[in-house]
Amino acid sequence: MTRPARRTADGEDALADSPPDAVPTGRSRPGGGLEDPLPPRDAPRRRPEPAPRGRGPTVSSVLRSWRVWAIPALVVLTVLAVVDAVSPDGDAGSPSPLLTPPATPPPVVGEAPPGVGRNVDIPSAELPAGGTFPVTGAGTWHVVPGTTAQAGTGRVWTYTVEVEDGVTVPEGEQAFATAVDATLTDPRSWVGSGQIAVRRIDSGVPDFRVSLSAQMTSRGQCGYAIGYEASCWRSDLGRVLINGARWVRGAGAFDGQLGLYRQYAINHEVGHVFNNGHVPCPENGALAPVMMQQSFGTANDYLAQLTEENPQGTQIPRDGKTCAPNAWPYPQGPVPVPG
Repeated sequence: MTRPARRTADGEDALADSPPDAVPTGRSRPGGGLEDPLPPRDAPRRRPEPAPRGRGPTVSSVLRSWRVWAIPALVVLTVLAVVDAVSPDGDAGSPSPLLTPPATPPPVVGEAPPGVGRNVDIPSAELPAGGTFPVTGAGTWHVVPGTTAQAGTGRVWTYTVEVEDGVTVPEGEQAFATAVDATLTDPRSWVGSGQIAVRRIDSGVPDFRVSLSAQMTSRGQCGYAIGYEASCWRSDLGRVLINGARWVRGAGAFDGQLGLYRQYAINHEVGHVFNNGHVPCPENGALAPVMMQQSFGTANDYLAQLTEENPQGTQIPRDGKTCAPNAWPYPQGPVPVPG
C-alpha cells in the first residue's frame, strides 16, 4: 500500500510528503527442509511399484493424498489469518500504526509546486549569490528561549521560534527570533486584521512553530520538484519551515533587500497557518499580495509557467501583469476598527 503525498506549492509549499513512518514491506517466515527430498542426481532410478490389483487404497496412499490438498489449504488459511489480523475490520484488535499508513497524506503548503518536475528556466526563482548558508541539519529542532506579550486582538495564536539542530545561524539564533517576533507583532502583519492575535511562548505546545531549517531538510519536507529553493507550512507537524538558503540569500525579485524578503517569508508561511492560499498579481505595478509566491518572482507569467502542471488551488493567469515585491498582508497599516 503506497501513501500519496499532497503538497501545495511554496514548499513556500509541498509531503511531502512527509515525516514519513517506516512501513514494513514483508515478514520473515520460519524455514524448513522439504519433506520428500530429491535423490542425488547420480542415484539409480527405480520404477514405481504397481499397486496390488483388487485392493483398496492403502493407509500410506491416503496420507499422501491428504497431504496434497491439506498443505495448500493450511497455507491459504494462514494467509487469511494474517490479513485479517492487520485489517482494520479484523477481530484481532487495533492494527499496528507501523502496518497501517495514514488514511490521508500529510498536508504541506508553501511555494514550491510538488508533483511533476519541469525543465523551466525562471531567472527570478534562482537563489541569488551571497553568503554561506546551512546545507544539512539533524532533522530535529530546539526552541530558542524567549517570550512576547500578546499582540493584536481576536483569537490568540501561540508560537515558538526554533532552529534545527546542527544548523549555525549566521547572525545568531536570537537574531532570528527577534526578526520573527518583530515581523509577527508588526501592525502591518496578520494582527492588523483585528481578528488575529499572536504571542510567543517557549514552553508547552504552541499553535505553530517558526523553524529555521537547513537547505536539504527544507527540500525533504517541502518538496523540490521544480528545482528552486522554497519554504513551507507543514500542518501535520504544526511547523513553518524557513529555508536557511533563502534566509541567507533572499530572492531575486527583492533585488538585494534581504530584510524585506525575510519579513515576506515569515508572513507568507504564517499566512498559510491562517488558511490563506496563493494569489496572483492583481494589477500591473501594484504591490504584490503577501500570498503571491514571491520567492519565485512577481510576474504572473513566470508563476503560471512554474505551476501549470502542479495545481495550487488558484489558477495563475498568463496576463503579463507584474507586481512590486511586498512583505506585508496590510502594507498600509491595520484594518480600521468599525464603529
